[in-house]
Amino acid sequence: MSLEILYEDNHIIAVNKKSSDIVQADKTGDEPLSEQVKAYIKEKYNKPGDVFLGIPHRVDRPVSGVVLFAKTSKALTRLNKMFQEHDNEITKIYWAIVSELPQEDEARLVHYLVRDTEKNKSSVYTRPRPGAKEAILEYKLINGSQNYFLLEVKLCTGRHHQIRCQLAKIGCPIKGDLKYGSPRSNPGGGISLHARSISFMHPVKQEMITITATPPLEDNLWKFFYNNLK
Repeated sequence: MSLEILYEDNHIIAVNKKSSDIVQADKTGDEPLSEQVKAYIKEKYNKPGDVFLGIPHRVDRPVSGVVLFAKTSKALTRLNKMFQEHDNEITKIYWAIVSELPQEDEARLVHYLVRDTEKNKSSVYTRPRPGAKEAILEYKLINGSQNYFLLEVKLCTGRHHQIRCQLAKIGCPIKGDLKYGSPRSNPGGGISLHARSISFMHPVKQEMITITATPPLEDNLWKFFYNNLK
């Protein structure tokens, strides 16, 4: 077990998720990240019995980056409220590698998403329709190579597969994301989407903190972009 702990105190813990990890248990039966974190806490603090760990938000399995967990029920209740309301107390920034240059270097995208739970996929529309939820994000182009482009994305709402399907809608599917139009998969089955940082009001200390995750540098393209931005 090799966890990269990004932040930890008595109330919360954040880790840098690999693109192969699932955050919580699903039908695959693979060990979820939540159980790895519980095992880490149990061993580090020599805790008897079950370890409490709350999951206030999810990150898709093929996505890497910051995942936040609550170590106390008090912290979980407050974080749940923040994530559900998606208010000004929380800011989520993602990096996305795409193979097509967007028409605009930066833009605010507003779409309407309909989730298909059976297919685990969302359809995206430019106008409201019954059952659709409004999805808003802001992106800007921050780097480019000969064949790929790096976008920084700020989520303004939290919808299912939101970044993936909204960028695909404007002709910029994320590298490796076969589900939303990328022509080829990435080695290992991940996609080139990384939860770069999360800024939020600490649920107990009531102070703003920012937690940042390095992208997977074993991938040469991520390494190229990361080194060019430093």
